Amino acid sequence: MGNMFQQAAIPVENPAVFETVKAAIEAAFATPSVGKFLQRVEKAKLRVRHFEKILEQGLLGDAAKTGYAQLGDSDRGQIREMYLRAVEQVALEVRGKFLKVYAYY
Repeated sequence: MGNMFQQAAIPVENPAVFETVKAAIEAAFATPSVGKFLQRVEKAKLRVRHFEKILEQGLLGDAAKTGYAQLGDSDRGQIREMYLRAVEQVALEVRGKFLKVYAYY
């Protein structure tokens, strides 16, 4: 069988700001805090996959909101992808408690 697909590594244009936003996402989805983050998303009546709306509401913190605005398109794309990957990696039992924020409707 042939080689498995590997996504090309895209260099980060603004590493300091990128790391700030990345750290906010990692903190929100860390095992001890993911439930609280999802509660805030639910209280704001948002869907967890609506990344930009979550940023606008400040649910990932002010540093993430202002940092994301400073990033170029390439870095923003990588951050969005990282965020959506984190959304999908939340444990099923936690996701089950927050069906509304995970719903597609």
